[in-house]
Amino acid sequence: MRRSARAARLRFDGWIAGIGTASGTRLVLGHWPRSPFGPFSDVMVERGDGHRLLLAPTRRTADFIAATYAFDEVRVVPVRVRVRGDTWAVTAGPLLDMRFTTARRGLLGLVLRTVPGVLASRPFWTVVTDPPARLLLGVRTRGTAGGGRYEWYGARDLRRVLSATTTLEGRYLGALTAVEPAVRFGFGSTPRRPSLVAVTTTVDVPQAPGHRVVPTPGALPCTPGSGS
Repeated sequence: MRRSARAARLRFDGWIAGIGTASGTRLVLGHWPRSPFGPFSDVMVERGDGHRLLLAPTRRTADFIAATYAFDEVRVVPVRVRVRGDTWAVTAGPLLDMRFTTARRGLLGLVLRTVPGVLASRPFWTVVTDPPARLLLGVRTRGTAGGGRYEWYGARDLRRVLSATTTLEGRYLGALTAVEPAVRFGFGSTPRRPSLVAVTTTVDVPQAPGHRVVPTPGALPCTPGSGS
């Protein structure tokens, strides 16, 4: 994929979890300990009727995500993630409460962990990973995002989600199910089977003359982490 002559290359290192529920609502958690904007988390929600909602912790992160993906509604609320062992607890203000547990690392996760992090996080590596990702998981690892942006996903680990309890705006969303139909925020989706994926996401953002994206002061370096 060709990069724009004037583009800022931004890297986000963390985790993406895809959850389906019996109500038809699907949720995608992005948890980014390292990013150009500092550590943050966000949740993308697609209801059964197709309404797409973004929950992001700051106006700056909300604007960036909304310019990269497609939503019908954006809300800025505190998004907090707590991880204890295999259990993740996620809250987004008074709107969302989600808890899920993950399985032990399976064969695919073990294979992904054998790839050196410095290689797995490089955009060119998606030339190798995109075909098997489409075949095995039904997902894409490279493509065009909103606003003329390019995006690459470099997976470094994968664990299945075993169970989840999710409440949105006071309504229990039902038992854990497949992420089906696929979410429609951008060119990519998450695996049909609920999963937690360690990933480095790289985004090329076209820059107008005299303008550049400035990372948040004190942001952690955008280098791949080891995962757990």
